[in-house]
Amino acid sequence: MATTIANLTTKADGSMEGVFATLRVNAPITLVPNANKSSEEAPDYRILNKRTGFEIGAGWFRTSQRTGKETLSVKLEAPEVGVIFGNLAPAPGGDESKKVILWNNPQ
Repeated sequence: MATTIANLTTKADGSMEGVFATLRVNAPITLVPNANKSSEEAPDYRILNKRTGFEIGAGWFRTSQRTGKETLSVKLEAPEVGVIFGNLAPAPGGDESKKVILWNNPQ
């Protein structure tokens, strides 16, 4: 079962805004394209807390081994939750501008 930890809306500039929410956290976030990648390993997106401006995560484009499709894999980190890994996916309902981050349960 996939657990949604963020609801996002895609903006015209390629960024995404929404809310990162768990039982302990409810934070407005923005995913900003990293236009100044210094290396191939650098993240494709930076994830910022909109209230503080602090970077709380990053995202990398990956190719799925099962489907061959490109997905955005994200890593979020905060003292309240530790490290959380997830993947960007289309939100239910079919609206192309709506996305969710699904938590990757390590078990």
